[in-house]
Amino acid sequence: MFKRNIRTRAVVAAVTASALHLAAASSAVAETPCGGDFRAFLDGVALEARSQGRAEAAISATLAAARIDRKVLSRDRAQGVFKQTFLTFSKRSVSGYRLKQGAANLRKYAATFQKAERDYGVPGPVIAAFWGLETDYGAVQGDFNTVSALATLAHDCRRPHLFRPQLLAAIEMVEHGDLDPQRTTGAWAGEIGQVQMLPEDIIRFGVDGDADNHVDLKNSAPDAILTAARFINHLGWRPGEPWLQEVSLPSNLPWEKSGLNFDMTVGDWSKLGVKARSGGLPSASLPAALLLPQGKDGPAFLAYPNFRVYLEWNQSFIYTTSAAYFATRLAGAPRYTAGNPGDGLSDAAMKDLQARLRNKGYDVGKIDGILGAGTRAAVRSEQLRLGLPADGWPTQALLNRL
Repeated sequence: MFKRNIRTRAVVAAVTASALHLAAASSAVAETPCGGDFRAFLDGVALEARSQGRAEAAISATLAAARIDRKVLSRDRAQGVFKQTFLTFSKRSVSGYRLKQGAANLRKYAATFQKAERDYGVPGPVIAAFWGLETDYGAVQGDFNTVSALATLAHDCRRPHLFRPQLLAAIEMVEHGDLDPQRTTGAWAGEIGQVQMLPEDIIRFGVDGDADNHVDLKNSAPDAILTAARFINHLGWRPGEPWLQEVSLPSNLPWEKSGLNFDMTVGDWSKLGVKARSGGLPSASLPAALLLPQGKDGPAFLAYPNFRVYLEWNQSFIYTTSAAYFATRLAGAPRYTAGNPGDGLSDAAMKDLQARLRNKGYDVGKIDGILGAGTRAAVRSEQLRLGLPADGWPTQALLNRL
């Protein structure tokens, strides 16, 4: 991993490079941004790396290890986990084992977690929840060759703008002796280590937690904990504030006010009859959004500004809500009340719903069967129009009405 202290990334041109060489490099890079012959693509990456001042040995070693990995492409196109309901995903992910191991690790690395909160304002349970969800506290870090995974996704024309910079950052890590292009493995999307971070973020936010002059997110828990804390802090964490809290709701709540809108305060929700299920609500002036992952009859949470950090970490509503809930459990909150939300739509029915909503002019994104933010907002609007409780949870009854 990235060694010594935090290094500021800079685009450095070699002093001896001629203007003609740089122009040729820029031209070649522009001609092979993605797709086409893989070797030609890698040649373009090499030229761009040289224009950034990377060492020739690191460029050659990194790109010599790059292969197209079809399994990576298959994983990228089949992220079925996002089609699970909150109750299904959270029950599987926030398991008894993870809660027990999380508590044990919070005790084992108490001094490191204390330093993380002191230096970056991020509570231990928040970091431990990400650590547990991403890799089961380092036990399952992925077996995809990191260089090949990044090269595959950078070459693929679906999201090259995201992954080409990560491939270039991997070259920088190789140059510094922090990544072995042949042996370093991780997740299918190129994330490395116990908290699954991409090369650019490791370079920018890496912290040497065990004072060995390296930031080794694969093998060092203190490095992983402090690096995650610094990254979360960068995403906008507000020290001393909550992130998620389970609440109970009155039956006559104006359900259309639910959703990821932070235009109401804790005081506003309290006046509508929203109460904490355990403990008390925080400051009345704190912005809060009401989350109903499975509608008015399922679990209910008030999300606070720190919840936005979870959405920066991962844009899946189900993952982020589960991660935030996991952190509350590690911090001592009781298990949520599941309620009785009823069955959701099948994959085919969800796609049918999305298609009908799109035909009505709503922006639901791709017709993929995933209940994302756009689909939830559209569902809420149609429920309100039809005189149904506008809680954003799609049902067969709603689909029939459409």
